[in-house]
Amino acid sequence: MTELRCWKSLEKEREEGNTQGESKLLYTPTEDEETLSNGGADDKQQNDDAGDKDEEDAQKEPIKEESSPEASKKQPTCLLDMAVSFLLQQVVKLFFGCVAAVACGMLYAVYLSTYHERKFWFSTKQELEREITFQEGSGLYYYYYKHMLTAPSFKRGLYELTLDNKTISGQTVNIVQLLFLYPELATSFIYRITSSHDFIEPIYFYVGTVFGLQAVCVTALFVCSWVMSGTWVAGILAVSWYVINRTDTTKVDHAVPLRDNWALPYFSCQVAALTGFLSNISSATEMFCYLTMSATSVSFLLVWEHSHYVLFIQALCLFFLDSFDLVPSRKVADIHKVYLSSLFLAYLLQFQNPVLLSSPLLSILIGSVLARHFQQNMKKGPLVARVLKLSLHIHLVFSTSITFNYLMKKLLPVHESDFILKFLEVKFKLNTTTDFVTNFLLCQESFQTPKQDLFLRLTQASVLPFYFLVLTVCLLSTLQTIHRRLSGQTMKLDLKLEDGRIGEHPEVIYHVFHTLLFGGLALLFDGMKYLWTPYVCMFTAFGVCSPDLWMTVFKWLKLKSIHPVVLSLILSTAVPTIIGFSLWREYCPRVLAELSELQDFYDSDMVELISWIRSQAPASAVFAGSPLLLGAVKLVSGSAMTSLPLYSDINLLKRAEDTYQVYGMKSAEEIYKILTSQKTNYVIIEEAICNELRINKGCRIKDLLDVANGHVVYDRGVMYSFSKYGRFCQEIKLNYSPYKNYFTRVFWNRSYHVYKVNSVISFQY
Repeated sequence: MTELRCWKSLEKEREEGNTQGESKLLYTPTEDEETLSNGGADDKQQNDDAGDKDEEDAQKEPIKEESSPEASKKQPTCLLDMAVSFLLQQVVKLFFGCVAAVACGMLYAVYLSTYHERKFWFSTKQELEREITFQEGSGLYYYYYKHMLTAPSFKRGLYELTLDNKTISGQTVNIVQLLFLYPELATSFIYRITSSHDFIEPIYFYVGTVFGLQAVCVTALFVCSWVMSGTWVAGILAVSWYVINRTDTTKVDHAVPLRDNWALPYFSCQVAALTGFLSNISSATEMFCYLTMSATSVSFLLVWEHSHYVLFIQALCLFFLDSFDLVPSRKVADIHKVYLSSLFLAYLLQFQNPVLLSSPLLSILIGSVLARHFQQNMKKGPLVARVLKLSLHIHLVFSTSITFNYLMKKLLPVHESDFILKFLEVKFKLNTTTDFVTNFLLCQESFQTPKQDLFLRLTQASVLPFYFLVLTVCLLSTLQTIHRRLSGQTMKLDLKLEDGRIGEHPEVIYHVFHTLLFGGLALLFDGMKYLWTPYVCMFTAFGVCSPDLWMTVFKWLKLKSIHPVVLSLILSTAVPTIIGFSLWREYCPRVLAELSELQDFYDSDMVELISWIRSQAPASAVFAGSPLLLGAVKLVSGSAMTSLPLYSDINLLKRAEDTYQVYGMKSAEEIYKILTSQKTNYVIIEEAICNELRINKGCRIKDLLDVANGHVVYDRGVMYSFSKYGRFCQEIKLNYSPYKNYFTRVFWNRSYHVYKVNSVISFQY
């Protein structure tokens, strides 16, 4: 109200001043009559000049009136009141936005905790049954958390993990480096120093920490959408879509300790900080975003083995922004410093992990820095010249990056490069292979093409249609901006709503490239949806709540019937309100029903197997079996294993292939030699794998083994398995020679059969 009164007062004074000036102009003496009486051309010219001079003096008089002492006193006071009022509005807006962001994060954490309790009956179960709820082999990570708590000291526990000879049979490995166990180290350290054992159980502290990180993830998405759109309504809408599409945004509800659940919250914070850093903000806020981005980048690299690939995609987005001159070069150089320092720190903290030095992230950074050094005038010149320079720049960067990456992999002990190329060749149908490991990975759900159910769920939640609308507008506006830059137009920093150029905001352009690249990968690999879908929710919420997006559309349509600024402000409020109301009406009852529905997850056969292992098997025993099952065995018994549920290490995958041979068509003697070479004492055979029934028969474990072992015959396009030996997992159950000579059954139930590998072969017939 104070601001409005000041504006009205100033406008009134201007109008009075203009009225006085106009009245004086009406009574200004003219020389037309003198000119007519004299009739002289020279006198007429002189009088006209005198009249022009009088008119100029008359026009200056209203300005003098405005600068009267009374007006000069009122104007600074009104301007000060306006500034205070504007500042107060911004503070109130910031306060309510922060409260809404924190509230959304806390409510999501409470929702996850309640859903987890309802699904697993967590509080009513014993410790063993609680640990078994960690699915997909993720319980392996929780075992090392327990190990750090039971160790005499934190330092002693860390030393034992860096020289671990009780996990993989016959090997001493640095398990912290292999499994990226920094989350367990940090959580156990906090649990120790805070004496949390007095009031909370270790497993609740661990699970609560993960749920707390999910709250941070949601809050970061809220802030990111808020920063881009200018309204915290966009943050609420982004969080709503995220929760509704929970099955496609997170895996935390069924596999809590997975590395993804620890890493992605840090990545969300890093993206939010990067978004703020790219936007037009104050120097203090920019420094805060820079420090946040640095800390979260290091944390992200430390907790997930695939993090450097994700940051490589992000660096690729920034490379295109820099190449097209869409972001200040200073900011790109600062971000490169963040990447390089984060890689260096992560390399040291990961015990000089050579994978980080041979990562594509480091390669593209080196290529970009060298190319910018040799092409300092790349962003100058006419359109054709700049296009040619840009093409040369892209070629130089990628050539340098590939060369550097090739040299690093030749110099360092990294063995995964050839395997990754082979995997991609088979994935894109450029080659075929009978290799078990390659085909096994291709059959994993994370590496398969996503099903139509994903897009149907996103469409039903109304996020996908609006996503395509927002992406189309932002992409077209970005292409216009790229054309302006290549044509030599300078970057406009003080953009206004009336300009209708949403594609000129650097943070918007980054997210356009971000969603395009990650969306392309999500179309190829189903596992990438957990990196793409959260930002689909965030990006879509920003678009429908942003007046700039609607103004850009109206600018293209050249709307004249209604003022475009007013209409864009109305739509940026009305559209998200309608979407929010429809989501509340349709999905709120479903979410509440999920929380009220009592589920029961109890695997009695698994509990029986684990109980037998804990009570009957020696502590020094070595178990062989499928990697996912061995993760649970390691969690509850601490016994050594032949392999781990880790698909990023080629050596462990080869060991898993050897263990899986118990489901192939091989003789008892061959299986015995394989298991004794791995120092196995017990082998666990699963009925679900041995008698697996699946529509896609080519992806069954026994089918993959038959192909790799050459036990496949094709007749009229139909695949048949053939060997002079029967399938080992079925033949051994018959308990006849020579199988009973090498193996002795010690436990069985409906799902599992445990056989002891005889140290002394007994020839029985």
